[in-house]
Amino acid sequence: MAREDEIHQEMLDGIDNSYEKVEGSFPYALTRPPAIKIAAVEKDQEAITNKLSIENLSGDELETRINDRTGLSRRPATHAIGELQVEGNGTVNQGDAFETEAGVQYEATETVTIDETGTVSIKAVEAGTIGNVPANQITQIPVTLDGINAVTNPSPTYDGFAAESDTDLLDRYYEKIRTPSTSGNRYHYINWAKEVPGVGEVRVFPLWNGDNTVKVVIIDSDRTPASPELVSDVQEEIDPGITGLGDGTAPIGAFVTVESATALTIDVSFTVTITTGFSQSDVETEVTQAITDHLYDVAFQEDYVSYAQIGALILGCESVADYTNLTVNGGTSNVSVGEQEVAVMGSVTIA
Repeated sequence: MAREDEIHQEMLDGIDNSYEKVEGSFPYALTRPPAIKIAAVEKDQEAITNKLSIENLSGDELETRINDRTGLSRRPATHAIGELQVEGNGTVNQGDAFETEAGVQYEATETVTIDETGTVSIKAVEAGTIGNVPANQITQIPVTLDGINAVTNPSPTYDGFAAESDTDLLDRYYEKIRTPSTSGNRYHYINWAKEVPGVGEVRVFPLWNGDNTVKVVIIDSDRTPASPELVSDVQEEIDPGITGLGDGTAPIGAFVTVESATALTIDVSFTVTITTGFSQSDVETEVTQAITDHLYDVAFQEDYVSYAQIGALILGCESVADYTNLTVNGGTSNVSVGEQEVAVMGSVTIA
Protein backbone atom coordinates (compact mmCIF):
# COMPACT_ATOMS: atom_id res chain seq x y z
CA MET A 1 0.00 0.00 0.00
CA ALA A 2 1.35 3.43 -0.95
CA ARG A 3 2.22 5.71 1.95
CA GLU A 4 -0.48 8.25 1.00
CA ASP A 5 -3.05 5.44 1.14
CA GLU A 6 -1.84 4.41 4.60
CA ILE A 7 -2.07 7.99 5.88
CA HIS A 8 -5.48 8.45 4.31
CA GLN A 9 -6.77 5.29 5.95
CA GLU A 10 -5.43 6.43 9.33
CA MET A 11 -7.27 9.74 8.90
CA LEU A 12 -10.49 7.97 7.97
CA ASP A 13 -10.11 5.62 10.94
CA GLY A 14 -9.99 8.69 13.17
CA ILE A 15 -13.42 9.84 11.99
CA ASP A 16 -16.44 8.56 13.90
CA ASN A 17 -18.09 5.59 12.19
CA SER A 18 -21.42 7.35 12.29
CA TYR A 19 -20.27 9.20 9.19
CA GLU A 20 -20.14 7.66 5.73
CA LYS A 21 -16.44 7.24 4.76
CA VAL A 22 -16.54 5.31 1.49
CA GLU A 23 -14.88 6.65 -1.67
CA GLY A 24 -16.95 9.52 -3.03
CA SER A 25 -18.22 10.58 0.37
CA PHE A 26 -17.49 14.07 1.76
CA PRO A 27 -15.12 12.83 4.58
CA TYR A 28 -13.21 10.73 2.02
CA ALA A 29 -12.84 13.63 -0.42
CA LEU A 30 -11.93 16.06 2.37
CA THR A 31 -9.10 13.93 3.79
CA ARG A 32 -7.56 12.61 0.58
CA PRO A 33 -5.58 15.76 -0.47
CA PRO A 34 -3.99 16.26 2.98
CA ALA A 35 -2.97 12.60 3.02
CA ILE A 36 -1.18 13.02 -0.31
CA LYS A 37 0.54 16.19 0.89
CA ILE A 38 1.64 14.64 4.19
CA ALA A 39 3.12 11.66 2.33
CA ALA A 40 5.10 14.04 0.10
CA VAL A 41 6.37 15.96 3.14
CA GLU A 42 7.45 12.70 4.79
CA LYS A 43 9.37 11.75 1.63
CA ASP A 44 11.14 15.11 1.56
CA GLN A 45 11.92 14.82 5.26
CA GLU A 46 13.40 11.34 4.73
CA ALA A 47 15.57 12.66 1.90
CA ILE A 48 16.84 15.50 4.12
CA THR A 49 17.51 13.11 6.98
CA ASN A 50 19.46 10.79 4.69
CA LYS A 51 21.70 13.68 3.72
CA LEU A 52 22.90 13.97 7.29
CA SER A 53 25.11 10.99 6.44
CA ILE A 54 27.92 11.87 4.05
CA GLU A 55 27.67 8.35 2.60
CA ASN A 56 24.35 9.28 1.00
CA LEU A 57 25.64 12.36 -0.79
CA SER A 58 26.91 12.57 -4.35
CA GLY A 59 28.09 15.09 -6.90
CA ASP A 60 28.22 18.74 -5.87
CA GLU A 61 26.53 18.05 -2.53
CA LEU A 62 29.28 15.58 -1.58
CA GLU A 63 32.05 17.92 -2.71
CA THR A 64 30.55 20.87 -0.81
CA ARG A 65 30.18 18.89 2.43
CA ILE A 66 33.75 17.57 2.22
CA ASN A 67 35.14 20.99 1.35
CA ASP A 68 33.29 22.58 4.28
CA ARG A 69 34.69 20.00 6.69
CA THR A 70 38.24 19.53 5.43
CA GLY A 71 39.01 22.01 2.69
CA LEU A 72 39.43 19.19 0.16
CA SER A 73 38.14 19.79 -3.36
CA ARG A 74 37.38 17.33 -6.11
CA ARG A 75 40.39 16.93 -8.39
CA PRO A 76 39.45 18.15 -11.87
CA ALA A 77 39.73 16.24 -15.12
CA THR A 78 43.08 16.60 -16.88
CA HIS A 79 43.97 17.18 -20.52
CA ALA A 80 45.72 14.35 -22.36
CA ILE A 81 49.15 15.23 -23.72
CA GLY A 82 51.48 13.85 -26.37
CA GLU A 83 53.62 14.67 -29.37
CA LEU A 84 52.95 15.08 -33.07
CA GLN A 85 55.35 14.24 -35.83
CA VAL A 86 54.97 17.00 -38.40
CA GLU A 87 56.05 16.99 -42.05
CA GLY A 88 56.58 20.07 -44.19
CA ASN A 89 58.35 23.41 -44.19
CA GLY A 90 56.58 25.98 -42.07
CA THR A 91 55.69 27.00 -38.54
CA VAL A 92 53.32 25.39 -36.10
CA ASN A 93 52.24 28.07 -33.63
CA GLN A 94 51.09 27.53 -30.09
CA GLY A 95 47.32 27.00 -30.19
CA ASP A 96 47.18 25.58 -33.73
CA ALA A 97 44.55 22.85 -34.01
CA PHE A 98 44.76 19.18 -34.94
CA GLU A 99 42.28 16.34 -34.58
CA THR A 100 41.48 12.69 -35.10
CA GLU A 101 39.10 11.44 -37.79
CA ALA A 102 36.57 10.97 -34.97
CA GLY A 103 36.81 14.68 -34.17
CA VAL A 104 38.84 14.62 -30.94
CA GLN A 105 40.66 17.95 -30.96
CA TYR A 106 44.16 18.92 -29.82
CA GLU A 107 46.20 22.10 -29.80
CA ALA A 108 49.91 22.78 -30.00
CA THR A 109 51.43 23.84 -26.69
CA GLU A 110 54.55 25.36 -28.26
CA THR A 111 55.66 27.18 -31.37
CA VAL A 112 57.98 25.12 -33.57
CA THR A 113 59.52 25.83 -36.98
CA ILE A 114 59.44 22.67 -39.10
CA ASP A 115 62.20 21.91 -41.60
CA GLU A 116 61.00 18.80 -43.46
CA THR A 117 60.14 16.95 -40.20
CA GLY A 118 59.84 17.85 -36.53
CA THR A 119 57.92 17.19 -33.34
CA VAL A 120 55.37 19.40 -31.61
CA SER A 121 53.94 18.98 -28.12
CA ILE A 122 50.15 18.91 -27.94
CA LYS A 123 47.33 18.64 -25.43
CA ALA A 124 43.69 17.70 -25.82
CA VAL A 125 41.20 20.56 -25.96
CA GLU A 126 38.65 18.62 -23.92
CA ALA A 127 39.71 17.33 -20.52
CA GLY A 128 39.18 13.70 -19.57
CA THR A 129 39.86 10.26 -20.96
CA ILE A 130 38.50 11.20 -24.40
CA GLY A 131 41.90 12.67 -25.21
CA ASN A 132 43.74 9.37 -24.72
CA VAL A 133 43.98 7.93 -28.23
CA PRO A 134 46.19 5.23 -29.78
CA ALA A 135 49.17 5.98 -32.01
CA ASN A 136 48.62 7.36 -35.52
CA GLN A 137 45.13 8.69 -34.83
CA ILE A 138 45.77 12.46 -34.87
CA THR A 139 46.11 13.01 -38.60
CA GLN A 140 43.77 15.89 -39.42
CA ILE A 141 44.61 19.61 -39.77
CA PRO A 142 41.21 21.35 -39.61
CA VAL A 143 42.64 24.80 -40.47
CA THR A 144 45.33 24.87 -43.19
CA LEU A 145 48.81 25.66 -41.89
CA ASP A 146 51.12 27.15 -44.51
CA GLY A 147 53.83 24.67 -45.49
CA ILE A 148 52.61 21.88 -43.21
CA ASN A 149 51.72 18.78 -45.21
CA ALA A 150 50.98 15.97 -42.74
CA VAL A 151 50.85 15.15 -39.04
CA THR A 152 50.50 12.06 -36.89
CA ASN A 153 51.11 10.96 -33.32
CA PRO A 154 53.72 8.16 -33.32
CA SER A 155 52.79 7.20 -29.75
CA PRO A 156 49.50 7.15 -27.84
CA THR A 157 48.46 10.30 -26.02
CA TYR A 158 48.24 9.94 -22.24
CA ASP A 159 47.45 11.48 -18.85
CA GLY A 160 43.89 12.39 -19.74
CA PHE A 161 42.08 11.52 -16.50
CA ALA A 162 38.43 11.95 -15.59
CA ALA A 163 37.47 14.20 -12.71
CA GLU A 164 37.84 12.51 -9.34
CA SER A 165 34.94 10.12 -8.75
CA ASP A 166 32.64 10.34 -5.74
CA THR A 167 34.16 7.10 -4.46
CA ASP A 168 37.74 8.35 -4.67
CA LEU A 169 36.82 11.73 -3.19
CA LEU A 170 35.06 10.05 -0.27
CA ASP A 171 38.03 7.71 0.26
CA ARG A 172 40.38 10.70 0.33
CA TYR A 173 38.07 12.42 2.83
CA TYR A 174 38.12 9.42 5.18
CA GLU A 175 41.87 9.11 4.74
CA LYS A 176 42.33 12.72 5.78
CA ILE A 177 40.15 12.57 8.89
CA ARG A 178 41.30 9.12 10.03
CA THR A 179 45.02 9.69 9.48
CA PRO A 180 45.65 13.25 10.65
CA SER A 181 48.41 15.02 8.76
CA THR A 182 50.52 17.37 10.87
CA SER A 183 54.05 18.77 10.86
CA GLY A 184 55.16 16.93 7.75
CA ASN A 185 54.33 13.45 9.01
CA ARG A 186 53.88 10.50 6.66
CA TYR A 187 50.21 11.26 6.06
CA HIS A 188 51.00 14.82 5.09
CA TYR A 189 53.05 13.60 2.14
CA ILE A 190 50.22 11.31 1.05
CA ASN A 191 47.72 14.17 1.18
CA TRP A 192 50.04 16.56 -0.66
CA ALA A 193 50.64 14.07 -3.47
CA LYS A 194 46.96 13.23 -3.82
CA GLU A 195 46.05 16.88 -4.25
CA VAL A 196 47.70 16.75 -7.70
CA PRO A 197 45.15 15.82 -10.42
CA GLY A 198 45.89 12.42 -11.91
CA VAL A 199 47.45 10.83 -8.81
CA GLY A 200 45.76 7.61 -7.69
CA GLU A 201 47.60 6.10 -4.72
CA VAL A 202 50.77 7.00 -2.82
CA ARG A 203 53.38 5.30 -0.67
CA VAL A 204 55.88 7.17 1.47
CA PHE A 205 59.35 5.94 2.47
CA PRO A 206 60.93 8.06 5.21
CA LEU A 207 64.74 8.20 5.58
CA TRP A 208 65.12 6.18 2.39
CA ASN A 209 68.51 7.71 1.59
CA GLY A 210 69.64 8.98 4.97
CA ASP A 211 68.52 11.70 7.37
CA ASN A 212 66.02 14.28 6.09
CA THR A 213 65.22 12.28 2.95
CA VAL A 214 61.78 11.12 1.89
CA LYS A 215 60.74 9.09 -1.14
CA VAL A 216 57.19 9.42 -2.44
CA VAL A 217 56.12 6.69 -4.85
CA ILE A 218 52.95 7.28 -6.86
CA ILE A 219 50.63 5.59 -9.32
CA ASP A 220 48.10 7.39 -11.49
CA SER A 221 44.32 7.48 -11.29
CA ASP A 222 44.12 4.35 -13.46
CA ARG A 223 46.29 2.54 -10.88
CA THR A 224 49.13 2.17 -13.36
CA PRO A 225 52.66 3.64 -13.31
CA ALA A 226 52.67 7.42 -13.40
CA SER A 227 54.04 9.26 -16.43
CA PRO A 228 57.21 11.37 -16.13
CA GLU A 229 55.03 14.47 -16.46
CA LEU A 230 52.82 13.44 -13.54
CA VAL A 231 55.87 12.60 -11.43
CA SER A 232 57.25 16.05 -12.26
CA ASP A 233 53.98 17.72 -11.23
CA VAL A 234 54.04 16.01 -7.84
CA GLN A 235 57.74 16.79 -7.38
CA GLU A 236 57.01 20.45 -8.11
CA GLU A 237 54.14 20.41 -5.62
CA ILE A 238 56.10 18.90 -2.73
CA ASP A 239 59.79 19.81 -3.16
CA PRO A 240 60.79 21.46 -6.46
CA GLY A 241 64.23 20.35 -7.55
CA ILE A 242 64.71 18.16 -4.46
CA THR A 243 66.35 21.11 -2.71
CA GLY A 244 64.84 20.79 0.75
CA LEU A 245 64.39 24.58 0.77
CA GLY A 246 60.69 24.49 1.58
CA ASP A 247 59.67 25.91 -1.80
CA GLY A 248 56.91 23.32 -2.03
CA THR A 249 54.52 21.92 0.55
CA ALA A 250 57.24 19.89 2.33
CA PRO A 251 58.92 21.55 5.32
CA ILE A 252 62.38 23.09 5.14
CA GLY A 253 65.09 20.44 5.39
CA ALA A 254 63.07 17.62 3.86
CA PHE A 255 64.68 16.40 0.63
CA VAL A 256 61.82 14.71 -1.20
CA THR A 257 62.23 12.45 -4.22
CA VAL A 258 59.08 11.59 -6.16
CA GLU A 259 59.09 8.47 -8.33
CA SER A 260 56.59 6.31 -10.15
CA ALA A 261 55.97 2.74 -9.09
CA THR A 262 57.35 0.24 -11.57
CA ALA A 263 54.99 -2.06 -13.44
CA LEU A 264 54.76 -5.74 -12.53
CA THR A 265 53.02 -7.34 -15.49
CA ILE A 266 50.54 -10.11 -14.74
CA ASP A 267 50.30 -12.69 -17.53
CA VAL A 268 47.79 -15.52 -17.33
CA SER A 269 47.45 -18.72 -19.33
CA PHE A 270 44.78 -21.40 -19.12
CA THR A 271 42.76 -23.95 -21.03
CA VAL A 272 39.10 -23.06 -21.32
CA THR A 273 35.73 -24.61 -21.98
CA ILE A 274 33.84 -21.82 -23.70
CA THR A 275 30.18 -21.16 -22.91
CA THR A 276 27.89 -21.85 -25.85
CA GLY A 277 27.34 -18.74 -27.90
CA PHE A 278 30.70 -17.14 -27.06
CA SER A 279 34.04 -17.13 -28.85
CA GLN A 280 37.65 -17.32 -27.74
CA SER A 281 37.93 -13.60 -28.42
CA ASP A 282 35.03 -13.01 -26.03
CA VAL A 283 36.86 -14.97 -23.35
CA GLU A 284 40.07 -13.00 -23.83
CA THR A 285 38.23 -9.67 -23.67
CA GLU A 286 36.12 -10.56 -20.63
CA VAL A 287 38.96 -12.12 -18.65
CA THR A 288 41.27 -9.21 -19.42
CA GLN A 289 38.68 -6.72 -18.17
CA ALA A 290 37.89 -8.72 -15.03
CA ILE A 291 41.54 -9.01 -14.01
CA THR A 292 42.24 -5.38 -14.91
CA ASP A 293 39.40 -4.27 -12.64
CA HIS A 294 40.70 -6.49 -9.83
CA LEU A 295 44.25 -5.16 -10.13
CA TYR A 296 42.81 -1.63 -9.96
CA ASP A 297 41.10 -2.48 -6.67
CA VAL A 298 44.17 -4.01 -5.01
CA ALA A 299 46.81 -1.55 -6.29
CA PHE A 300 48.94 -0.35 -3.36
CA GLN A 301 46.54 -2.23 -1.07
CA GLU A 302 47.89 -5.79 -1.28
CA ASP A 303 51.47 -7.05 -1.49
CA TYR A 304 50.58 -9.98 -3.73
CA VAL A 305 48.27 -11.00 -6.55
CA SER A 306 46.21 -14.00 -5.48
CA TYR A 307 46.39 -17.06 -7.72
CA ALA A 308 43.06 -18.28 -6.32
CA GLN A 309 41.41 -14.91 -6.92
CA ILE A 310 42.54 -14.90 -10.55
CA GLY A 311 40.96 -18.33 -10.96
CA ALA A 312 37.73 -17.10 -9.39
CA LEU A 313 37.65 -14.09 -11.72
CA ILE A 314 38.09 -16.32 -14.77
CA LEU A 315 35.35 -18.69 -13.67
CA GLY A 316 33.07 -15.72 -12.97
CA CYS A 317 33.17 -14.63 -16.61
CA GLU A 318 29.98 -15.35 -18.51
CA SER A 319 31.94 -16.64 -21.51
CA VAL A 320 33.81 -19.23 -19.40
CA ALA A 321 32.07 -22.50 -18.61
CA ASP A 322 35.17 -24.01 -16.98
CA TYR A 323 38.96 -23.84 -17.11
CA THR A 324 42.06 -25.91 -16.30
CA ASN A 325 45.85 -25.54 -16.30
CA LEU A 326 45.88 -21.97 -15.02
CA THR A 327 49.26 -20.30 -14.63
CA VAL A 328 49.93 -16.76 -13.44
CA ASN A 329 53.30 -15.42 -14.55
CA GLY A 330 54.23 -18.99 -15.40
CA GLY A 331 53.45 -20.42 -11.95
CA THR A 332 50.62 -21.76 -9.84
CA SER A 333 51.07 -19.64 -6.72
CA ASN A 334 50.55 -16.09 -5.57
CA VAL A 335 52.67 -13.41 -7.24
CA SER A 336 54.50 -11.10 -4.84
CA VAL A 337 54.27 -7.36 -5.49
CA GLY A 338 57.09 -5.18 -4.17
CA GLU A 339 56.55 -2.04 -2.12
CA GLN A 340 57.47 0.12 -5.10
CA GLU A 341 55.68 -1.97 -7.70
CA VAL A 342 52.14 -1.97 -9.05
CA ALA A 343 50.59 -5.00 -10.75
CA VAL A 344 49.23 -4.28 -14.22
CA MET A 345 47.42 -6.49 -16.71
CA GLY A 346 49.59 -8.24 -19.23
CA SER A 347 48.58 -10.98 -21.65
CA VAL A 348 45.82 -13.57 -21.61
CA THR A 349 46.85 -16.79 -23.35
CA ILE A 350 44.30 -19.50 -23.97
CA ALA A 351 46.23 -22.75 -24.44
